[in-house]
Amino acid sequence: QVQVVESGGGLVQPGDSLRLSCAVSGLPFKNYAMGWFRQAPGKEREFVSGINSRGDATSTRNSVAGRFTISRDNDKNMAFLQMNTLQPEDTALYYCGVASSSGYLSDADGYNYWGQGTQVTVSA
Repeated sequence: QVQVVESGGGLVQPGDSLRLSCAVSGLPFKNYAMGWFRQAPGKEREFVSGINSRGDATSTRNSVAGRFTISRDNDKNMAFLQMNTLQPEDTALYYCGVASSSGYLSDADGYNYWGQGTQVTVSA
């Protein structure tokens, strides 16, 4: 049984940082790309960042490039999203997904497994 569990969200002020974690079990983690998506109230789920299975290639949406960094630890079966200089528009439920292949994808349809999400709220 595959399990995907996100953690690390919270309520922060503009300019603060958070590090989201994603723990995966039940499959050969090192074989699959990982991705972070987010969904704000009233909006569709959107791609935030993806990383390939080896961890040597990443992609990040323009609006968070330079502030957010994705990484993974294949020995610990975990993925991470370091978020710096958070802004109110970053407020959303953040999801971690396990891709169906080794290459990262920006389309949510390319992910087979999802966690329940972790809430990030940025407010003064």
